[in-house]
Amino acid sequence: MRLGRTARLVAAALTGGVLAAAAACSGPGGGTSSGPAPPSRTLTPGQDSGAHPGAAWPTYGRDFARSGVAAGAARPGPLTVSWRAHLDGAVYGQPLLVGTLVIAATENDSLYALDQATGRVIWRRHVGTPVPLSDLPCGNIDPLGITGTPVYNPASGLVYAVAETTGFHHVLVGLSVRDGAVRIERDIPTPDGQPRYDQQRPALAIAAGRVYVAFGGLYGDCGPYRGSVVGIPLSGSGPQISYVVPTPREGAVWGTAGPVTGPDGTMYVSVGNGEETGSRFDDSDSVTALSPGLHRTGVFAPTTWADDNAHDLDLGSTQPALLPDGMLLEDGKRGTAYLVDSAHLGGVGGQVAQADVCEAYGGAAVQGTIVYEPCAQGGLAAVDTAGHKIRVRWRGPSQAQGSPVIGGGAVWVTDYQGGTLYELDQATGATRDSLGLHTTLPHFSSMSMTGSHAFLGTMEGVIAVGGV
Repeated sequence: MRLGRTARLVAAALTGGVLAAAAACSGPGGGTSSGPAPPSRTLTPGQDSGAHPGAAWPTYGRDFARSGVAAGAARPGPLTVSWRAHLDGAVYGQPLLVGTLVIAATENDSLYALDQATGRVIWRRHVGTPVPLSDLPCGNIDPLGITGTPVYNPASGLVYAVAETTGFHHVLVGLSVRDGAVRIERDIPTPDGQPRYDQQRPALAIAAGRVYVAFGGLYGDCGPYRGSVVGIPLSGSGPQISYVVPTPREGAVWGTAGPVTGPDGTMYVSVGNGEETGSRFDDSDSVTALSPGLHRTGVFAPTTWADDNAHDLDLGSTQPALLPDGMLLEDGKRGTAYLVDSAHLGGVGGQVAQADVCEAYGGAAVQGTIVYEPCAQGGLAAVDTAGHKIRVRWRGPSQAQGSPVIGGGAVWVTDYQGGTLYELDQATGATRDSLGLHTTLPHFSSMSMTGSHAFLGTMEGVIAVGGV
């Protein structure tokens, strides 16, 4: 049973259910902005003629297991900046790579398609008016527009994103990748009933005919929000399903990589600290397993959950890292990493192993038995889980705190505070090359890769790096 399950996990990690070979995009150029439509209107999806372009990087981490492994990336050469695209706002999510396009979403509630070779704008679509920080009760993004990484569905040729718009609406849009035409637009009522305090930061996911959207709170944890996950039919019409963390307050689902999908369709989300600090476990500070219908099917929490809740040491600052043998590794703000069985999360104290690794934020990458954890201090950690044990094999440069990806025999990570990209030896963590980007990067920045190029969102737009 374990061998069969392992084989399915490996297949899921490689394909993610939607990957296809990269294909050329023949869509028209010169798309222009259109005014925002009413935030609660749902449109009928249009049907583009012909086959839809394939994608080398259709979602955060390339696949819905969030492995962060680039297939077919060339062995790196000297790193150079190939082009810079100055867009109308900061790009917090990973750019998507669809056909010959780079798809980027900005905090000004715009989506762009850029030519991968030149950075030229092929089309742009403005889908709403973002919320200025002065209108929010707390937070650290100004303005607040599209923050979570979008997702592409090659079966329909649609790119999905969630825009926060004035009036504290969270609007799901589905755009044709060919020309940016809006095919779907639907207001998402946040399940906790507190849209003013809810922020959509995790990457979107697609599974079981739905697009899944997770919510946490604003920076500062103000107000009566509760973390949640919602599922909406890919058509844009039909009932919304949801899961709300059963804590009195908080319990954010905010890890940037978004829900992690296993081979049987189970989704795993990491949950932040809740308000409960007594003896009644409230499902916060956890790894939670959800069915495609968003029913909770399992939970893991450390025995320190109440103390974590009391001191803002939430487990939910990274996503669960799904390993080929069916285990999950989760590391959070406390700095303790936990190895759990994805099929039996084990409840409170149900870990198979634990070890001190690092205080981690962002998205991890996974290949084989190694999880590359984004550490806030001490440098990126390569964590070996062989034999169901936890051992740190190496650490990268102490200033490299971004979310890593793997490709071309190297691990790639940013120093997002200093604006530097590092190429690290995958076996030892030694720095092979580095490149000063001369731009400001968002927190937890992470790149997408294909061929010999990588693409990074910046506080000004997108930058392409050659030699990768």
